Amino acid sequence: MTFVADPRQAAVWNGPVGAHWAAHQDRYDAMLAGLNDTLFDAAAVTPGDRVLDVGCGAGATTRIAARLAAPGQVVGVDISTPLLERARASTAAEGIANAAYECADAQTRPFPAGGYDVVLSRGGVMFFADHAAAFRNLARALRPGGRLAFVCPRPPGPHSEEGRVLGLFGRLVDAEPGPDQVAARTAMASLMDPDRIREVLAGYEEVAVVPVTVEAVWGRDVPDAVEFLLSRVPGGALPASRLAELEEALRPFATDTGVRLRGGVWRVTAVRP
Repeated sequence: MTFVADPRQAAVWNGPVGAHWAAHQDRYDAMLAGLNDTLFDAAAVTPGDRVLDVGCGAGATTRIAARLAAPGQVVGVDISTPLLERARASTAAEGIANAAYECADAQTRPFPAGGYDVVLSRGGVMFFADHAAAFRNLARALRPGGRLAFVCPRPPGPHSEEGRVLGLFGRLVDAEPGPDQVAARTAMASLMDPDRIREVLAGYEEVAVVPVTVEAVWGRDVPDAVEFLLSRVPGGALPASRLAELEEALRPFATDTGVRLRGGVWRVTAVRP
């Protein structure tokens, strides 16, 4: 692995948090699938493109990009060994031959200059130690005129569906978050301010930050969603009264296609001069 600018994030994504994401790959892929259309509409990957997927995790977006870019090549980069193991296994199982993976920090990895037509990320850019330095490094990796596209969370607000339910869940669990959870949550909030996004993209052209509402699938049904939520916290149990309150809060969002909560993201695009 190249030098990791933030050892805490490396510890998070190679520790219990990364292990949970790897063990529940299918759940997380389903939860985040609502982001894929807006991300790939923005990225506009075409056949023959060379694509870099930043913070690729278990490789869902890398595999989509590989199908769109064929016969072009796609490289997924992440600092999480357990997630990259899942990415490689899924890519092989699906018979995708034009995707490869690197265990590296995209902030510091010396990518080939001008080696990519598109850089994309489904949220992975939130976890950089120094966003401005990271985006400068990614600009060097893009050819002139190359496209950057990513999605990241908007402030949830007290009245958003995800904000209400996840806020309630946090109060019901009533547990002090550990250092890994704090580090992950802090990073996830790092690009919520659109002015901050524009600031760290100084040097790019045609920067656009667009609000988009998406749905996240948290489970097949209410019990399944509750089980998944509880699996994400130490202890993973609630008293019966609190469990019933959580189930009641999720019930309005149960549909024939899962428990769906709407939330907001920024869809960000830019061009390397």
